[in-house]
Amino acid sequence: MLRGALAAAVTPLSDGAFDAAAVGPYVDFLAGHGLDGLLALGTTGEGVLFAPEERREIAAAFVEAARGKLQVAVHCGAQATRETALLAEHAAATGADAVAVIAPPYFALGEDELLAHFETAARACAPLPFYLYEFEARSGYAIPLPVIERLRERVPNLAGMKVSDSPWERLEPYLVEGLDVFVGAEALLERALAAGAAGAVSGLAGSFPDAVVPLVREPTAEAGEKATALRGKLQRLPFHAASKAALGFRGVPVGPEVRAPLRGLTDGERAEVERIVASWPG
Repeated sequence: MLRGALAAAVTPLSDGAFDAAAVGPYVDFLAGHGLDGLLALGTTGEGVLFAPEERREIAAAFVEAARGKLQVAVHCGAQATRETALLAEHAAATGADAVAVIAPPYFALGEDELLAHFETAARACAPLPFYLYEFEARSGYAIPLPVIERLRERVPNLAGMKVSDSPWERLEPYLVEGLDVFVGAEALLERALAAGAAGAVSGLAGSFPDAVVPLVREPTAEAGEKATALRGKLQRLPFHAASKAALGFRGVPVGPEVRAPLRGLTDGERAEVERIVASWPG
């Protein structure tokens, strides 16, 4: 079972390809700041922009680099059920600690369709813990609560959810008793942890783990405001490229390259990231 503070990890790239050599130092950086684990190939990790064979390579690299250091959940959500299940099966075979799956985007699927999709994915990685990844802004629709309840009856390895929705009114219904819920929005973490959330899977923690770990360990208003302000500064820039550039400025050998159609930074934006890093007390 996942626990505590997890980073939504970036995916290092170089010359258009996965930069496997950067994963080890990156994982060491995350572990060195006290994180409990990471989510590979999620939204921050540009997961859906990679071909299935790339996703398998990336997942295996993170699992190997993090062995004995961090827990690794692998996001395996894809457009088609068959591809999702194959990715989930591979993640389990490589030794991942958990699998997460987002609702397939584009088609607004009904409850029966979603249930069948998630059940197939969960069974493909069983008995590995399986987490639903709820992010309405990315999938285009929310996972209905009845789907979650029906899934619990069908798959014993449903362990919880990663919920990136905001504001609070969209997050709160997913704090379902008996499921471990990991929150994506740093601004909601203090309130969510007080209401029973299990921890965080944070995109900000992918480049600034030292802003999120204290918030999860001791969820205070001050820690929440600090993390939220930092996230706001990065969010005003192309977030993926800015996160990677920040890592470079923090001494991690991760370049700022992102997978198209995401865009990189202008010179002015890169300078702004450097200023953000320089002003960060960590």
